Amino acid sequence: MLIQILVDNPKSWIVPYSQKLKTELENKGFLCKLIHQHNDIEKGDILILLSCEKILENLTLNKYNLVVHESELPKGKGWSPLTWQILEGKNKIPVTLFQANEKVDSGVIYGHVIIELDGTELVDDLREKQANATRELLLNFLAAYPTVKGKEPEGEESFYLRRKPEHSQLDINKTIAEQFNLLRVCDNERYPAFFLIKGVKYTLKIFKEDETLSN
Repeated sequence: MLIQILVDNPKSWIVPYSQKLKTELENKGFLCKLIHQHNDIEKGDILILLSCEKILENLTLNKYNLVVHESELPKGKGWSPLTWQILEGKNKIPVTLFQANEKVDSGVIYGHVIIELDGTELVDDLREKQANATRELLLNFLAAYPTVKGKEPEGEESFYLRRKPEHSQLDINKTIAEQFNLLRVCDNERYPAFFLIKGVKYTLKIFKEDETLSN
């Protein structure tokens, strides 16, 4: 059985976790490939799409085209569901494994797990929990293969918007405590927290006490 892992942004945070997953699957006896281009997808059995930025156009090359999404679908379709839910104050985030199809985040569902948060996690901690949930879902799927069964999504759907750099702006009139969840989900390099005073933009970077600045 050929398993392919597609991460179409080779600079994505999930690449190291994808490499670990590939090694683990190979150690379990699977033939596994990690690819970064949609054109490199081969005909096979399972394609795993992780943090992909482009829409998969050819859904016929593999029997299963698996996607992981951090919401209880059909609620929370769209972009950055983990981030949006943390900003909503949630500390239990459902993660869904489902089959990709022509409609966004609408395929047959194969399983759920829950990410539990204590409120102290910063973005790297959140990503590690996200990657661990992804691994658990995929291993559960493979353990049930080829008799795995899915179910159609049920309930009312909702959508999250794509996050942009301006969403990292702090309000200078609010306290740190009021905005801590926003600080938690900011990426110090790609979309750091910032605030404006008198037309001047100031950037903030956040680290835990046991972490040190790299530069």
